[in-house]
Amino acid sequence: MPAEITSIDEFVSLSEIALECRVKRSKDVVKLKLRTPSRLYTHKAKVERADDVIRRLKCEIVEV
Repeated sequence: MPAEITSIDEFVSLSEIALECRVKRSKDVVKLKLRTPSRLYTHKAKVERADDVIRRLKCEIVEV
């Protein structure tokens, strides 16, 4: 089961150990999915904030 992370800072720190981050864009929300070796973490961001969060991530970014 994936775990939803609500804190942006915690999500960015988890990206250091992640293999990749998948970005799924829709009209009003952007879903970010971090795949780590043991678990999948998700975060929902508004469209305006999503690009700032994506720039801070420290893993490979895959647009879905």
